[in-house]
Amino acid sequence: MNDVRVIEVKENILADNDKEAQILRDKLKSKKTFLMNLMSSPGSGKTTTLLRTVEQLKDKIKIGIMEADIDSDVDTKTMAGAGVKSIQLHTGGMCHLDAAMTEQGLNELNYDGLDLVVLENVGNLICPAEFDTGAAKNVMILSVPEGHDKPLKYPLMFSKVDALIISKIDVAPYFDFDMDKLREYVLKLNKNVKIFPISAKTGEGVEEWCQWLLDEVNAHNK
Repeated sequence: MNDVRVIEVKENILADNDKEAQILRDKLKSKKTFLMNLMSSPGSGKTTTLLRTVEQLKDKIKIGIMEADIDSDVDTKTMAGAGVKSIQLHTGGMCHLDAAMTEQGLNELNYDGLDLVVLENVGNLICPAEFDTGAAKNVMILSVPEGHDKPLKYPLMFSKVDALIISKIDVAPYFDFDMDKLREYVLKLNKNVKIFPISAKTGEGVEEWCQWLLDEVNAHNK
């Protein structure tokens, strides 16, 4: 009877990616470019939130956007209309970006001189949480319609982020969404996370979120 060998491929892939991510992070630090990895599920208001962020910050810092999608350029056209440098990254069916793919995108963007580059990652709450992109900060958007129980279902994602944006708070009265419960669930997983409830539609909370991001960019790029 032949012996059966089990090879932990995923573990090796993640270890190699972590090394590449740290090299990229050090390189971006030396070039004074802050990379933010923005993650969420589809329909969370990610692109709209990003538009409001760009509106607030584009006169203060130089911004570039990398829009990742399986096969679409809709979001890139939207961001280009906002007056910032942007490119589309097609993942060829993959549900995440890793460090090598991110660096390839950065090179295509030609990020020299950019203070902030936002990587709008592929829309889901599983795969992107597993792969380090080399970002200085990881940020997630959770929309009110998705429910306050998402940290219980996707704990890895919530444990990995530095900031959590709660979007679409203007529709909270129409949904069974408990902000206190959400905070409780999230802080059990990640006691250091910053939480920003916002409405891109009304503008509520956007200034506080943008000020945090601006402070992080300036501190990183000193």
